[in-house]
Amino acid sequence: MKRLHVHVAVRDLDESIRFYSTLFGSEPNVRKQDYAKWMLEDPRVNFAISARGRTPGVDHLGIQAEQPAELAAITARLRAAGSGVREENDAQCCYARSDKTWSTDPSGIRWESFHTHGVITTYGLDASPENTSACCNSPTACGAAAAE
Repeated sequence: MKRLHVHVAVRDLDESIRFYSTLFGSEPNVRKQDYAKWMLEDPRVNFAISARGRTPGVDHLGIQAEQPAELAAITARLRAAGSGVREENDAQCCYARSDKTWSTDPSGIRWESFHTHGVITTYGLDASPENTSACCNSPTACGAAAAE
């Protein structure tokens, strides 16, 4: 079963955690100095926020696959839709190790489809925003890569 993913860039992580914890009626499943994530069942969503110097607002949307075959099917549908697709195997981003497919919809909204298969101790390859994966860190890099 798949899960919708929403990632929002926020100005103040603590203030946003208080707001979303009240809204969702639960504390985050993951909480780091610059990141928090709720794995909700009602609605079934992976909702993440981060305070990493990005413009506040929706950073990207996505679909989290529970099995590699689900990710492959999503990737095939994105290719059939004519969306540029960039595959990223064993990506290290958002305190997780995942296989990902990035694309951009006709309005320029970034979509991240992924299957997570491990955890890491930092946001990306290391703790600095400059060294995280291109799509995880840079919306323009993902848009340019997806257009390839």
